[in-house]
Amino acid sequence: MATLKEIAQLCNVSPSTVSNILNGKTNVSDQTRQKVMNTITKLEYQPNFFAQSMRKQNSHIIAIITEDLNAFSSAPIVEAIMEYCERYGYKTILMNLRLYHRWNDTWYENTERIKTILQPVIREILSFRADGLLYVSGHCRIIHNVFDGLTIPAVFAYGISSHSKYPSIIFDDEKGAYDITKYIISKGHSKLGLIGGSADNLHTKSRLIGYQRALFESNILYNPLWTRYGNWRRESGYHEAQYLIENGVTAIFCMNDNMAAGAYDYIYEKQLSVGKDISITGYDNKEIADYMRPGLTTAEIPLHDIGTKSAETLLKMLASNPAKAEDFGILRLPCKMIERESVYKVPSS
Repeated sequence: MATLKEIAQLCNVSPSTVSNILNGKTNVSDQTRQKVMNTITKLEYQPNFFAQSMRKQNSHIIAIITEDLNAFSSAPIVEAIMEYCERYGYKTILMNLRLYHRWNDTWYENTERIKTILQPVIREILSFRADGLLYVSGHCRIIHNVFDGLTIPAVFAYGISSHSKYPSIIFDDEKGAYDITKYIISKGHSKLGLIGGSADNLHTKSRLIGYQRALFESNILYNPLWTRYGNWRRESGYHEAQYLIENGVTAIFCMNDNMAAGAYDYIYEKQLSVGKDISITGYDNKEIADYMRPGLTTAEIPLHDIGTKSAETLLKMLASNPAKAEDFGILRLPCKMIERESVYKVPSS
């Protein structure tokens, strides 16, 4: 790889002149600038960002940490972060903790276990002299004190920091569930069951509140027997749909698309029809939702927007007139309801 000094020798100029040209300074002639740029192109010169960061206050490097890149939400968020950073001249480095891969579902509340993997990564990021850090959670939850000794600004994406020092960018679970429930009610349904994820999950709790609020505003009595808890997987949707349908519901709001697919399985096994005999909705708008027949009405999580807003927030914190973390707090982005054919309209009596 060519060095800045070698470029200068070939062009018969000083290394400082080459540096000035690379940094956009105008105190050189057009002829010299063109000669240097042609040489840079010919030799495919790449600046050494790590060396530059040792000389400058700002490295223009943003670190991204994902709890697990294989989580369905992580890749779109990371893609949006990289896109935004690139647009504004920042390089990104990506560190994948692989927490699901290491410990399945057993690590969520074990801060000390997470730190055993995270702290060496933090030290490495600081050695790169990164300007800031974006932490991408594997699922939305309150995250406690994982950043011991962090000396650069950080933003949480898809997770909520317990510390006001770090802004958090998430989506509005409660409003998304409220909108889905109001939509089902608008179709004439009052016997409306719910299949949630695990009862202690933050998504489940927020979506349950949205569901209950929509029922209350519509003067429909909440029936706790029609609230069932699964485990986010398809088979739990199958089993809980069986209970709800046997107990007289006409519509089921499933808190994710996987469990909605399980409800479809049970309904078709009983030779009933989704969208005719029983109405089903999901949440997430995963690819499966469009392939199910009939297509599944669901709520689309704004994963790309979460990534973009997280990067935008971090760069505002790094600006020449930086914003404080307290200026942002927790930002909840709206979900979008995707209407398909899985909810039927109840005939007027």
